[in-house]
Amino acid sequence: MTGTIAARPMGSEPARKRGRSQARAAYVFVGPFFVLFALMLVVPLAYSLYLSLFTSQLIGGEQFAWFTNYLRAFTDAKFLAGLGHMAVFLVIQVPIMLGLALFVALALDSGRARGSKLLRILIFIPYAVPGVVATLMWGYLYGPDFGPISQLFKAIGVSPPNLLDSTNILGSMMNVVTWEFVGYNMIIMYAALRSIPTELYEAAEIDGASQVRIAWSIKIPAIRPAILLTVIFSIIGTFQLFNEPNLLANIAPNAIGDSYTPNLYAYNLAFVNQDVNYAAAIAFLLGVVIAVISFVVQSTIARREGVGR
Repeated sequence: MTGTIAARPMGSEPARKRGRSQARAAYVFVGPFFVLFALMLVVPLAYSLYLSLFTSQLIGGEQFAWFTNYLRAFTDAKFLAGLGHMAVFLVIQVPIMLGLALFVALALDSGRARGSKLLRILIFIPYAVPGVVATLMWGYLYGPDFGPISQLFKAIGVSPPNLLDSTNILGSMMNVVTWEFVGYNMIIMYAALRSIPTELYEAAEIDGASQVRIAWSIKIPAIRPAILLTVIFSIIGTFQLFNEPNLLANIAPNAIGDSYTPNLYAYNLAFVNQDVNYAAAIAFLLGVVIAVISFVVQSTIARREGVGR
């Protein structure tokens, strides 16, 4: 009997079986994350979106209202005022906080700061303090009657400013948040700086570049992705501000109302006024605002980098 039998590539079937086995193992390990992600985030978001499409009435109960709650938010003076407060907060506080974090990170990375390890810990410690504790502590320091800051001004014969009145309360909150998060952002930037090859610094120093020139021309451009990450985190954190105004409202009720920030407004709508449907719409709109601002900032930075190249 003549003829040939096509030879099957050796090892092809075992390789395919091994590949399928590895794929199944990967799904087994990754599966729990996706299950928890769906249960803890996707399902609650979907339910909140569902709630935001209804209105609750004394007569008739829950009624499907399409986008009535969203249209109401666009004309809600309290919600718009809260967004305005956070826009001012974003424009003033975030650049100051990130500027301080970048300055400290560059100083520590230069190796010229003595006791840099201890300084890193001391600067990072405020982030380890719970936000509630930090706000209560600063609320005591701001106290117009018995607070240490007021006592210091009185000791030198100067009338102390009321840091908890309606004029200064936003700046007081900026100070609290800056104190809390400078260390966190510094650690992100410092870690990025430590990954830059030292050969770049050595070459620049041989060419006679100063530390300021090295920081501006080499270090900052090299850690731009880390800086962008801190910017995005800061934008999200700004519009989600809750602990600070909620706690300071107890000692400065005339300066902070129930809608001083969008997050505080949504909380009071849901748990005080029992208007869960409108609160869900406010929360979704806030998420859209955060996403749009983050996208605009990221696109602007990416466009400038493209032009620079």
